[in-house]
Amino acid sequence: MAATRLWTKDELILAFNLYLKIPFGKTHTGNPKINELAKLIDRTPASIVMRLGNFASIDPFHINRGISGLQNGMNQVRPIWDEFFNNQEELIFQSEKILAQKQNTSIENKYQDLLSDINNVKGIDVLRTVKTRVNQSVFREIILANYNTKCAISGIDIPELLLASHIMPWSRNEEHRLNPENGICFSALYDKAFDKGLIGINLNHEIILSDTIKRKKDTDFYAQHFNSIENQKIIKAQKYSPRKEFLEYHLDTIFNK
Repeated sequence: MAATRLWTKDELILAFNLYLKIPFGKTHTGNPKINELAKLIDRTPASIVMRLGNFASIDPFHINRGISGLQNGMNQVRPIWDEFFNNQEELIFQSEKILAQKQNTSIENKYQDLLSDINNVKGIDVLRTVKTRVNQSVFREIILANYNTKCAISGIDIPELLLASHIMPWSRNEEHRLNPENGICFSALYDKAFDKGLIGINLNHEIILSDTIKRKKDTDFYAQHFNSIENQKIIKAQKYSPRKEFLEYHLDTIFNK
């Protein structure tokens, strides 16, 4: 009988990368993304699902819901989970590099649409730019999955119209740039309004309007896009709800300023 092939660290990192990108409830063998990863690393879809279950067993979201996940094997995946939450930018980028390699390409080729304008960037700035743009792209994928590819305000479910809005801006906090609890999926209109402090989300996850927006209450666009959303709760996140501290930061330093 052949010995069981142990999972390598790279394989576990790829499984975690997928765990972050798959919406809640879609970790099953019929998921095309699971089958794609299984082929890339020469594993069965069932084994991928099992590893995703291991990550679920140490995910605070599931623990707080009283769901234990698959605890057999959780000790193998815990170091990857801990490494991500201690160094999110590095592990996300590393996981994408490994994934590109498995797909027989380079990360630069895979993300060439995002990198087409960096030919004049030199030296260490090249790596920094590539890393930033790749990580931003993956963050968007994670946040869209977390909101089931819907704007948390309007419910629009056309991916091309959706953005991953940072609650605490990218430029102001390196530690939480890629934290799923620091993102909300918005359409372009509400992304810009939130980014500029024209709308906010309170600690009950209700939408509040700034004085600037309210001064436009007699306009057609206010009636169409803002009047109906005041005090409305945003769509509930699939796994990672907006963290209280991040919402407080936005309310204190960005909203209505």
